[in-house]
Amino acid sequence: MKTHRLETTLTENGTLTLSDLPFQVGDAVEVIVLERHPHHPESNPYPLRGKQPYRYDDPTEPVALEDWEVLQ
Repeated sequence: MKTHRLETTLTENGTLTLSDLPFQVGDAVEVIVLERHPHHPESNPYPLRGKQPYRYDDPTEPVALEDWEVLQ
């Protein structure tokens, strides 16, 4: 399956025109229309950059063993 991505803007009357598509005449195609949200310059696309990473000293250590009735 060939995929082609194209970004365009609707005209005032809501018409969408696609041109120069890399398919042959008679090819069956599927069109999915997704709304693009504009990127806000004030939002940080990498909110975790520069943050201290989490550290797990013993990630497989059992926790809350006293809460398990079957172990009592």
